[in-house]
Amino acid sequence: MRRKSLSEQQCPIARSLEHVGEWWSLLIIRDAMHGLSRFDEFQKSLGVAPNILTRRLTALVEGGLMEKRCYSERPPRYQYLLTPRGQDLRSVLMALLAWGNTHFAPEGASIQLKDVLTGELAEPMLVDRRTGQAISPSRHTLVPGPAASDGMKQRLRHANGVMSGDNPSKQESES
Repeated sequence: MRRKSLSEQQCPIARSLEHVGEWWSLLIIRDAMHGLSRFDEFQKSLGVAPNILTRRLTALVEGGLMEKRCYSERPPRYQYLLTPRGQDLRSVLMALLAWGNTHFAPEGASIQLKDVLTGELAEPMLVDRRTGQAISPSRHTLVPGPAASDGMKQRLRHANGVMSGDNPSKQESES
């Protein structure tokens, strides 16, 4: 049974999951960020079946997150390198690492992020590039972009009403 494609969704989260929503994809990208590039390196690191690894690498190449390059003609051998699009996932993976350490590591962190200049441990957080302010639900909200459909605008109006405490459906039923 084929799963539904998310590529036609307007939501950027859904569209992103179309490319990296399968867990092997993010683990392959993680390993590529650690310097792995060859099929056998990924397979050894992940313990994934060859057919699954082949499918995931193919999907990552087709999605523009990795590039497949021949490094040996006889026999033909390939390496898989992150494209700029794939490299841009670094901040997403760092946020996922921090979230996992906070919520799913009862024994403590097994991997941490360290500032190489100061030697201090770093705690990743999402900030507004323009202001340097931490992104937080109390200060920031989602709003429709220029390409938003009417359905997206309605969903965001509803979400903003719920986040602000205004429940439009509750207000309608009370009127």
